[in-house]
Amino acid sequence: MPIKTRNDLPAKGILENENIFVMDENRAIHQDIRPLQICILNLMPVKQDTELQLLRALSNTPLQVDVTFMKMNSHRSLNTPINHLNKFYQTFDELKHNRYDGLIITGAPVEQIPFSEVDYWEELCEIMEWSKQNVTSALHICWGAQAALYYHFGLDKELLPAKLFGVFEHQVMNRKIPLVRGFDDCFLIPHSRHTTIAPEAIHACSGLTVLAESEEAGVLLCMAGEGKQIFIMGHPEYDRMTLHNEYLRDREKGLPVEVPKNYYPQDDPSQRPRLQWRAHSNNLYANWLNYYVYQVTTYEL
Repeated sequence: MPIKTRNDLPAKGILENENIFVMDENRAIHQDIRPLQICILNLMPVKQDTELQLLRALSNTPLQVDVTFMKMNSHRSLNTPINHLNKFYQTFDELKHNRYDGLIITGAPVEQIPFSEVDYWEELCEIMEWSKQNVTSALHICWGAQAALYYHFGLDKELLPAKLFGVFEHQVMNRKIPLVRGFDDCFLIPHSRHTTIAPEAIHACSGLTVLAESEEAGVLLCMAGEGKQIFIMGHPEYDRMTLHNEYLRDREKGLPVEVPKNYYPQDDPSQRPRLQWRAHSNNLYANWLNYYVYQVTTYEL
């Protein structure tokens, strides 16, 4: 499928080298179709890595997707060059008058901080409230999912005794829901987090439907409002080396990090990690775009 991006976005060349169809602005304006308008609120520190991962995940559908990147006005990112942010990102104030077929809110490295103490929490709450009326379906990832479950349903996170870190097996809980159509009974997805929301609290919330769960990692996937809001507790968008790079980073900082579970062959960090979740990640994003964005959105936003 074609992903429409800015002609000079660095991720564009990498995706093209992977044989992923990336359409530039000049070609897109000559196509007589309405592309899906997807906004990505990227809260991750190294934004270029997340751009690449999400654009790769969104590419496995015949639909044309026009992606807009949003940044926080109330937070200064220290790990992404300011010229990259100024060139490829817009603030909520610049975008809030638009309507979008889909919104993705990523994770963020602030999970051990209480929600109310995150410096951009008030702005994020404004965005989540805005999404109720201006977005067909909002998809939230990891900390973004925890933040949304707290804001929309009052479910608070809990600190884990140790970092949940690795690739974990999950079971499909409700096969009739289109979001998990095509999934195997059991599948693997990466996790990297210090906090969780108690599975019993999620199951007890009448507004939520649990779609996939792990004995070790808890609830992975749930949704509200027939797909108006979707919550992913893990990182299906991660590429092969993401957990490896996080492991090396934490070790260099002297943090008490264990080898990621079920990731390296024989749990040996010197070996190349196994990529075991890409097919289900692609399926998840394709199902979201098709069944919860494209099929239910109006032609005229």
